[in-house]
Amino acid sequence: MKPRIYLSPPHMSALERQLLLDAFDSNWIAPLGPFVDQFETDLSARLAGRAVCVTSSGTAALHLILILLGVGPGDEVLVPSLTFAATANAVRYVGADPIFVDSEAETWAISPELVKEYLAECQRAGRSLPKLVMTVDLYGQPANYERLRQVVEPFGIPIVQDAAEALGSFYRGEPVGVQGDYAVLSFNGNKIITTSGGGALVARDVEFVVHARKLASQAREPVPHYEHTEIGYNYRLSNLLAALGVAQLRSLEAKVAARRANHEFYEKNLGGMRGVEFFREPDFARSNYWLTVATIDPSKAGFSRDDVISALSALNIEARPTWKPMHLQPVFSQARVLGGVISERIFREGVCLPSGSAMTDAERGRVEAAILALARARS
Repeated sequence: MKPRIYLSPPHMSALERQLLLDAFDSNWIAPLGPFVDQFETDLSARLAGRAVCVTSSGTAALHLILILLGVGPGDEVLVPSLTFAATANAVRYVGADPIFVDSEAETWAISPELVKEYLAECQRAGRSLPKLVMTVDLYGQPANYERLRQVVEPFGIPIVQDAAEALGSFYRGEPVGVQGDYAVLSFNGNKIITTSGGGALVARDVEFVVHARKLASQAREPVPHYEHTEIGYNYRLSNLLAALGVAQLRSLEAKVAARRANHEFYEKNLGGMRGVEFFREPDFARSNYWLTVATIDPSKAGFSRDDVISALSALNIEARPTWKPMHLQPVFSQARVLGGVISERIFREGVCLPSGSAMTDAERGRVEAAILALARARS
């Protein structure tokens, strides 16, 4: 059996090892230290000077944003249905109700038109408006922020941007992560850069981020003894992990280029197959192609998404379905959903192919050969 090809493994270098040892040797181990400060500064520089607080996870950052925006029981939050569970879970953490919104076909992100319809419905019925709209920049592809802004700004509804999968992508020339009023990033082990586990909270408002940093540090007041006037959380990132982040961020462009090359390879060599389509960036975006995703129409291709996953698995190659929409998840079965046809089709037909930034030509060739062999067997 040939070595396993993973979907999106960490990609390390000698620099990560060196900075990690530097942090270790300095004895700055706790969730404070110079690498935490450096990582926040470096991220801010890449995000148009936005204020940044690094956290223990992207989910923690989402939770802090919702708390600071005063979201709580009885409030509604519009959330794309096609996303990872963490996005919706954070809404439940504060006791609010997610209203799941279908995708638009072009971006696979939240549909601005369905958001518009729901806001109009709330107005007609005299109901309270949603507290905020949450977006997810899926697989590195940014949402249609220009249109979404046109929809929500007349109502004064903020946008919280889950950019966990999209660091290094661009929307109309701006780095993804600055389109929302507030944003989160993730540095989980499978993301385009990783700190093993970790995330970041991003905002225009510096005081908002200062307050978030306080809450993330158990909300300790700046006095010699332990004084607390509000509930806090243990959500800070350690200096050791921040050292990894500083090193990883320096090679972000190279990692984006490698993942874009993966996508180009797959589309060039497999995109002409009947019934196979690749999720592409629209004209207004430059995706990091964190994962290359294809949809398989079995009525045209002669094989299904699951057939591809099984064929690759038999050859020690990891592939996965796209996210299962939240409105189809048992835990959210009672939540309201707006639309659903597009996200359901994407889940039914979508497959994420190996997309690591360290993939070799030989590894890409193994994936290609396996899928072509499947197609020949089913033709």
